[in-house]
Amino acid sequence: MFRKVLVANRGEIAVRVMRACEELNVGTVAVYSEADKNAGHVRYADEAYNIGPARAADSYLDHEAVIEAARKANADAIHPGYGFLAENAEFADKVEETEITWIGPSADAMEQLGEKTKARKVMDSADVPIVPGTTDPVTEPEEVEAFGEEHGYPIAIKAEGGGGGRGMKIVEGPDEIEDQLTSAKREGEAYFDNDSVYLERFLENPRHVEVQIIADGEGNVRHLGERDCSLQRRHQKVIEEGPSPALTDELREQIGEAARRGVQAADYTNAGTVEFLVEEDVDREAGELLGAETNFYFLEVNTRIQVEHCVTEEITGIDIVKWQIRVAAGEELAFEQDDVEIDGHAIEFRINAENAAEEFAPQTGTLRTYDPPGGIGVRVDDALRQGDEIGGDYDSMVAKLIVYGSDRDECISRSLRALREFEIDGLTTVIPFHRLMLSDEAFVDGQHTTKYIDEQLDPARIEEAQAQWGSETIEDDADDEAVVERQFTVEVNGKRFDVDLEERGATPIAAQPSSGGDDRPDTVGPGGTDDTEITGDGETVTAEMQGTILEINVEVGDEVAAGDVICVLEAMKMENDVVAERGGEVTQVAVAEEDSVDMGDVLVVLE
Repeated sequence: MFRKVLVANRGEIAVRVMRACEELNVGTVAVYSEADKNAGHVRYADEAYNIGPARAADSYLDHEAVIEAARKANADAIHPGYGFLAENAEFADKVEETEITWIGPSADAMEQLGEKTKARKVMDSADVPIVPGTTDPVTEPEEVEAFGEEHGYPIAIKAEGGGGGRGMKIVEGPDEIEDQLTSAKREGEAYFDNDSVYLERFLENPRHVEVQIIADGEGNVRHLGERDCSLQRRHQKVIEEGPSPALTDELREQIGEAARRGVQAADYTNAGTVEFLVEEDVDREAGELLGAETNFYFLEVNTRIQVEHCVTEEITGIDIVKWQIRVAAGEELAFEQDDVEIDGHAIEFRINAENAAEEFAPQTGTLRTYDPPGGIGVRVDDALRQGDEIGGDYDSMVAKLIVYGSDRDECISRSLRALREFEIDGLTTVIPFHRLMLSDEAFVDGQHTTKYIDEQLDPARIEEAQAQWGSETIEDDADDEAVVERQFTVEVNGKRFDVDLEERGATPIAAQPSSGGDDRPDTVGPGGTDDTEITGDGETVTAEMQGTILEINVEVGDEVAAGDVICVLEAMKMENDVVAERGGEVTQVAVAEEDSVDMGDVLVVLE
């Protein structure tokens, strides 16, 4: 077994991996960016190393910085978690070339299955059904147009290194091709360091079913049952559960065996997930289960642990992360396929800092109150604690709530109780939305598909839920001003040491003027700096959240109408259109592409 493992990630998944290491008596090493110097995964680890600035490309995605941190710490293995470098075959290959062990599938297997076009070829050769599409990358709009003429619209443009809806754009017609192709390539580069994309016929109303697998170095492959991830918003999973409420036992067996067959063909080791789209061929209004004649298609392989792996752990009793570590250390799987039993039902809720009533807009702020639920059948995976800040540099996840019950009905009832107990104040979360779903007829009856939230759920119901169950921000207690807390972070050779100092009755350190609101200076630039002068007295279009400018769609002198997209702002891994509230002429553009901006920063001035 390993002596020390570096976790090349952040947040709740980093803590999840470290907990597994601790139970295996393995030391833990965290890496962190400047934005994460006080983060929960840093506090939890035995030791931690700074690997760069807030921008992920300069820290968590920096291959050399992560490997160098592992060497400094004398770690003998690296676990990537999910996201960031978890599915980057190039990084895995670099680790494999060192003395450090990679906890994951081999770089060769990742290259075959992690990049979607290659995975489609492997699955096709293993007699696993695939969605009609390209098996080679596309680069030009003309290729997309030709595909549309042959297969029709809509078309899905998907990043080869993508997953979880990142880097996927839907083309409804020829006039959208160029913009959506550019956007998909940009997201692939930004999130997965790979701008290669491919095409698929977009299935209009499928269910999303995925199979968890684990494989060792001796050729043993086991599947651990399926999860249903059909409740999605804009291709992002919201609630996941297992087993699927829609499959017959016969179809469940077919999909599980297809997953095993596919990964065996790729000589796969360690944990992974084979995702399928299930196309319905029965009358859903009748409440029938999907039968053996239903079509299912391979979607992709996630060559890593997934956000929703906890669902499978609850219904099988198998610690997937521990087996990742054991397999990487050379151990053989200690159970046969027939030993895997699915017991009960589990549902996972992603507790994100988002306002569901405002198009799930990401939120930032301080966790003034953070009191998660407990009791029988309730699990919370998190890294945050009361008082922690949630900024806009990374994703918006606060925690994952996983609830287990003897059957789906009990699981839903217990979930309602747990969500009512979950107290969060200081920022808005999606807890009211989750509570709405657990009283929603389509979800409770298992009748929902991937399009349900986007196309069928009445937005007014979400607004009502937010108004009824949403928490209010707690203002700072005036008494707190009497206590001054200072924290000093000292780094020696890149290793972090924290010193905390609390003084009562001391004079508070004066805060610098903010870049927004009434304190806004006359000269404001990107990210709150004062290097861009705002001229004139026209109406300003400002940033509604902290983020990075991905695209600017206007120039000085352009005429815009109300509702026109001024620019695209990326925040918490989501692209957000910034639109003009009224028409006018653009007299100044105060930002450039790739600029970082704070909430309230001026982007464009209109006359």
